[in-house]
Amino acid sequence: MSQLKKLQEKISYRFRNLQLLTQALTHRSWLHQENEKGEDNEKLEFLGDSVIELVVSHLLFVRFPHLNEGGLSKARASLVKEATLASLARGLGLGQTLRLGRGEDETGGRQKNSILAGGTEALAAAVYLDGGYKEAFRVLERLYAPLLEEMGEGLRDSDFKTSLQEYTQRHLNTTPQYILADQKGPDHDKTFEVTIYIGGKVYGKGKGRSKKEAEQRAAAEALKTLRKD
Repeated sequence: MSQLKKLQEKISYRFRNLQLLTQALTHRSWLHQENEKGEDNEKLEFLGDSVIELVVSHLLFVRFPHLNEGGLSKARASLVKEATLASLARGLGLGQTLRLGRGEDETGGRQKNSILAGGTEALAAAVYLDGGYKEAFRVLERLYAPLLEEMGEGLRDSDFKTSLQEYTQRHLNTTPQYILADQKGPDHDKTFEVTIYIGGKVYGKGKGRSKKEAEQRAAAEALKTLRKD
């Protein structure tokens, strides 16, 4: 089976125009070495960068509705950075399919993050140009699924308020109330105490240097209480 066919099977997409796929895999060093006419993948990288950013933004917006703009931006940055794109490329075995010049190949080009990340971007652009946004979305959604699942687990572990909200809505058909019970100390060194009520009953209390910290600690305690009941 050819490398191109294997790659298409891995991404579950069959190109109508194989020239686009070939271009996506062509590093500029190949054209310089072979003295060939044609285009390398740099312009596709440019387009693919935007395609990936849009798809990832869409996925995060839908999957994590509780995140604010800052949280979404931070999550997106971690998913579109060079190291992440290179990791996706390694998962596809993209390095072995790239057309590299001999010099670049011999100096480890197939494992360079910059080249692999560029290959991922170019591949995304090629799918977009060949099949449209819907196909690009489907391919990237599948590639990013494990990373999004891992990210979701991390967010659930650290965001106790969201976990509590989801738990109470699912199991009790209600939502928690956060009451600021007390605040002590001067403005530069305040301590906040928050109490959580669910159905009129106290389920958790928490203290912190900020209201948000106190709420998170109270939510963590409330979750423990609920899971014991």
